[in-house]
Amino acid sequence: MIQKSAMTIIPTASPHPHKNRLACRLATGVLALALSPAAHATDHTPPPVQPATDFAAVEVHADEKLAIAAEPYDTAKKMALFRVDYIAHGVMPIRLIVTNNSDRPISLRDARILFITPNGDRIQASEPEDVERLMTRKEREGTKVPLPGPLPSIHLKGKATNKDIEQDFDTFEFQALVIEPHTTRAGFLFYDLSGLENPLSGGLLNLHTIKDSNGKELFYFEIPFSKYLKTKSSQMN
Repeated sequence: MIQKSAMTIIPTASPHPHKNRLACRLATGVLALALSPAAHATDHTPPPVQPATDFAAVEVHADEKLAIAAEPYDTAKKMALFRVDYIAHGVMPIRLIVTNNSDRPISLRDARILFITPNGDRIQASEPEDVERLMTRKEREGTKVPLPGPLPSIHLKGKATNKDIEQDFDTFEFQALVIEPHTTRAGFLFYDLSGLENPLSGGLLNLHTIKDSNGKELFYFEIPFSKYLKTKSSQMN
């Protein structure tokens, strides 16, 4: 699905694995986008959908009436949403929020969504089996995993089960192939950032090959995480 640079983080058997998963789920009616505003993180229920412009790390294309935001889940408090502590294993969930305020649908069927590291390496979103392999290897090695930002490294504890990972992907993964007019869709992508120090500082999310209803490719989006870090820092003070 995603173009790769010299640094390939996760091998995949299909050129568009994430797209195939999304199409399969859409066809079988497995949709997790109807959200309850009263849900709590410990319920393992996706947070309420809000317009992309409500988030700090957002890019707005006024001419196309399209806004896309990226919200990293990089703290222990945010990890309570999931069944697995991904950040402790070097995997960062990033919530993608897409708001289409135009009168036409927007297609993400061919979209590439890449995490660009501060060094310019391109990392594609992980599949459940990729996360399972990573966690199994790290748990077997018992190595310390560096956390983003100033947080100290931790030693892995407990084993993440394949069932928990699959359930999290079923519940939280971004699943929308089409963003309908005047609609916001949201969901998570999971990126293997293990071994990278402070990947959000200088990192960004790149989205391209987004198309309108006529098949015309729209201008690409680049969302720097510095916007999120600035807001996060101000909230901590």
